[in-house]
Amino acid sequence: MWRPAGARRPAAIVEIPAGASRWQIAQRLAAAGVVRSAAGFEAWCVLHPGQTLKAGAYRFTGGESVSRVFDVLARGAVYTIAVTVPEGYNRFDIARELARLGLARPSVFLAATANPAAIRDLDPAAVSLEGYLFPATYPISPHTPVARIIAMMTGRFREEARLDGVAPPGIHAWVTLASLVEKETAVAAERPLIAGVFGNRLRLGLPLQCDPTVIYAALLAHRYTGAIHRSDLAFASPYNTYLHTGLPPGPIANPGRASLLAAEHPAHTPYLYFVNDGHGGHRFARPLAGQERNVRRYLRARRAGRGLR
Repeated sequence: MWRPAGARRPAAIVEIPAGASRWQIAQRLAAAGVVRSAAGFEAWCVLHPGQTLKAGAYRFTGGESVSRVFDVLARGAVYTIAVTVPEGYNRFDIARELARLGLARPSVFLAATANPAAIRDLDPAAVSLEGYLFPATYPISPHTPVARIIAMMTGRFREEARLDGVAPPGIHAWVTLASLVEKETAVAAERPLIAGVFGNRLRLGLPLQCDPTVIYAALLAHRYTGAIHRSDLAFASPYNTYLHTGLPPGPIANPGRASLLAAEHPAHTPYLYFVNDGHGGHRFARPLAGQERNVRRYLRARRAGRGLR
């Protein structure tokens, strides 16, 4: 396409495949409008025979000189998108975020993360990669294979959990409990306390009655509508901790380090119950009567359209 002299070239993302020759790279850059002439770029390459151009995805604004373009490729300054996985995201949430950023199709990511092979050495009982896709911000280039994205996230889990290829005893229960703690509260001080409540209920054989597990069961069955219904509480899933005692079959989300620590070191507490306090935290109780009072108080406040005091 003809452009007047001095006209700014369009911004572009160019994928340089591994093993491409300098002429092939020059042709790709010219076709994308990054350089005006493939021959001119190749000539610049000839003047710098000691430099190797790296494969990867590169983003150019359209104003770079030939020398600048060459320098970017020689340094391997690939273009990346910052992908943030918040604490408590499950693999369905991550799939949506990757899709939003144009980095992976949800079906491909979900199919890959349904296979626990990447962490089988750590957790032989794992049913998927849920729980091991560590919450963090990852620099990911366009066209990065899903397997590589997964390797980044599970690798970060190994680093943050300080696991050097040796799984601690009970890792499956540890990560599963941490995921429940993560989904129940965002209040840092409450995490060990909630882990302690769940520990008490597990020891006494009481069902955990954890709402996030009901939501996860609905997600797995493609029936979640954004709210919990009576039918969800009665839904026959092994993840439904209203129907089944003990922990669910595996994690329901990806916990951060604070929740992992809380599950590893739960608070010693007499409490057996907790309920939302209307301000983002929870009220705790041991006798059922205390829990029922807290629930009534919360429901009254909701009906009145105001927070608890």
